[in-house]
Amino acid sequence: MRYDAFTNHTRRVAVNLIFEGHSQADQRLVLMSDVGTSCYAGIHSNALSFTKGSVMQFLVFIGSVRNTTPPEPARLGARVAAACRRLLSAGGHGAELIDPLAFDLGGSFKPHFSYAKDRAPEALNRLADSIRSADGYVMVSPEYNHSMSPALAHLLNHFGASLFAWKPSAIITYSAGQWGGARAAMGMRGFLSELGCLPVSAMVHIPRAQDALDEEGQWQNDSERWDDYAGRTLTQLEWWAEAARHQRADGEVAITGSFTKDPSQRNAP
Repeated sequence: MRYDAFTNHTRRVAVNLIFEGHSQADQRLVLMSDVGTSCYAGIHSNALSFTKGSVMQFLVFIGSVRNTTPPEPARLGARVAAACRRLLSAGGHGAELIDPLAFDLGGSFKPHFSYAKDRAPEALNRLADSIRSADGYVMVSPEYNHSMSPALAHLLNHFGASLFAWKPSAIITYSAGQWGGARAAMGMRGFLSELGCLPVSAMVHIPRAQDALDEEGQWQNDSERWDDYAGRTLTQLEWWAEAARHQRADGEVAITGSFTKDPSQRNAP
């Protein structure tokens, strides 16, 4: 079994698990291996270090459609999303940007799953395919009245939970003020859990994001500390995404069933 390194604590656990029950000679061989070196080196480093695993595909959702000012800048979330994509790409993964501005969702609300087969708008079909094939999701949201972005919720509500199921998500919030969108993140936990993409425990909150990030998504100060801070969340996302991918491939994900006509099919007796 391969033990992946993600936080300093789990690296220590990994090394202990590898060492347990082995002779000193075997322990030396472990430390000489890629896994042992990765785990052991990680104990003594605070630098961002993704797990050594499969290449995966993530979707990074921007949670805002505001493109007017004031306040400035108009598309602050694009900076945060760019930083997330950069960090995921540094881990060797794909990171596709999903921008609500790219979708015409005007008029009456009709979710993707309400259309007859092959009759949904092409843009929704393409996004449904991306959601279905992704290994995990990064949800980037500002805070609106202590809540998550209505634009993000509106876009996600167009798709059934079966597309997101058995995959993890990461919550990344930001603000122009001092709180970093932390209050919005609390509501996002319940929303994403019901959607089926359970959020990992670590979250990222970026206060005064306009000062923290430039237009290209690069940290303007303390870049190593910011990478380490955000990397903790994204590394958890990667770890769970790889575990879920293996389980979807080798396990039984239909065991809980799903309703086919009406939500009452899952009601208590």
